[in-house]
Amino acid sequence: MIELGKLNTLSIVSHRDDQCYLDGGEWGEIALADSGGAAGKPVGDRLTVFVYIDGKNQVVATSQTPKAQAGEVAWLKVVSLSHAGAFLDWGLPKDLLLPFSEQKGKVIEGRFCLVRLFLDEDNRIAASMRLDDFIQDEAFYYQDGQAVELIIAEHTELGFKAVVDHKYWGVLYKSEVFQPLKKGQKLAGFIKKIRPDRRLDLILTQAKYGEKVDSTSQKILDILAERGGYIALTDKSDPQLIYDTFGVSKKVFKQAIGGLYKQRRIVLESDGIRLT
Repeated sequence: MIELGKLNTLSIVSHRDDQCYLDGGEWGEIALADSGGAAGKPVGDRLTVFVYIDGKNQVVATSQTPKAQAGEVAWLKVVSLSHAGAFLDWGLPKDLLLPFSEQKGKVIEGRFCLVRLFLDEDNRIAASMRLDDFIQDEAFYYQDGQAVELIIAEHTELGFKAVVDHKYWGVLYKSEVFQPLKKGQKLAGFIKKIRPDRRLDLILTQAKYGEKVDSTSQKILDILAERGGYIALTDKSDPQLIYDTFGVSKKVFKQAIGGLYKQRRIVLESDGIRLT
């Protein structure tokens, strides 16, 4: 079954008048807009193409891959403004329409906006800045520690609001973020916890906690040795200073130095830690 606004793998059914035609199932034969790359390929070969309805209301295919498909969230540049709305660069020759009705705030040519691609009532692909109309708060079928794809949506008092796998909202808490993040940034992350209300708490790094503490303990010993046996950091130090030195959260650092202290491998002083 053909999915409009998405990549599909279709079979070549004919070549006519320098045009390649693909098997579109219920849509009939679909013309490949850029047929040059399919020249010489035999009937029956399968091509992965992007299928959509063009400005003439015809179903067409292209071998070019857009920056995003229907159902996905993307950070796209505004390339022009018109009476119909704004047009975005999404990687295809014909720019993507962001209708006035789907805009939030002022849209400025040359700037980027975070949008979700969708099919309108005529099955044409368009963009919307109204992410809350599409992205859900409550998530299902995830597990703690599961890898996910994140897109940063906005900075909040808690930290950062992110889109998870193009479908759900999640939160990265500022106390657990130790790198610069910006709106529209795409990065890998993990489900830290699924809350009782089915909302997602997120984290950017994953490691079994015990393993993380063990590796941090060794790193502390190594850096102490490199610096003459003393570091001016304690469990009261600023979390950013701890991360800049050891690359871990304050929680992991405290657990690691606590273990080293119990092993009598370090001495905890009022303003730092010292090798024994």
